[in-house]
Amino acid sequence: MAAHPLTVGFDLDMTLIDSRPGIKAAYEELAARTGTFVDAEAAVTRLGPPLEEEIRRWFPAERVTEISALYRALYPDFAITPTPAMQGAREAVAAVRAAGGRAVVVTAKYEPNAQLHLAHLGIEPDAVIGSLWAEAKAEALREHGARIYVGDHTGDVRGARAAGALSVAVVTGPCDAAELRTAGAEVLLDDLTAFPSWLERYVAEGADGAEGADGDEAPEASAAARA
Repeated sequence: MAAHPLTVGFDLDMTLIDSRPGIKAAYEELAARTGTFVDAEAAVTRLGPPLEEEIRRWFPAERVTEISALYRALYPDFAITPTPAMQGAREAVAAVRAAGGRAVVVTAKYEPNAQLHLAHLGIEPDAVIGSLWAEAKAEALREHGARIYVGDHTGDVRGARAAGALSVAVVTGPCDAAELRTAGAEVLLDDLTAFPSWLERYVAEGADGAEGADGDEAPEASAAARA
């Protein structure tokens, strides 16, 4: 696919959506259906990697595929409605459009469920690509010509760097500012409310790289961002 003059990729969980309430509800239903204890409170502190990594904590290896499929089947009924947009999510996608660009969502989440979340919240990216984690996200980012990838996890930073995209990290997920910076994040924002003004500067300065786009030192994460 030919590169658009400005294509921005976004992660989904804990970047565009606060999926903790919905995922917690889905795990609680999974535990009830299977009779197997799942610590849903702990599970939602580890969002980012593929579902199967969490399922392996609670079920034997030979059942991971089966249980993952059951979780994904339960998900639409239990996880979509409780899940809100992250603060600034709609405005961040709108800012890309206002700059004449395209917004794509690249996520480790099962793609049909990712699409349900976005439709429910009225967030309309130009494309949604699911079931990609960490460096594998680079496949979709390169295909869509993304020059920027916005995420909350060190895996998102790795995906951006593997794609040759600018890594913009928001401190709204399980990874703190130090972890994100150490992983190679080039721009660090407290949350997506800061993204439109950052993008405006990036475009105005010619998108010549992270130093010019980022300006001063990245801000420290706010207490609210870590709650």
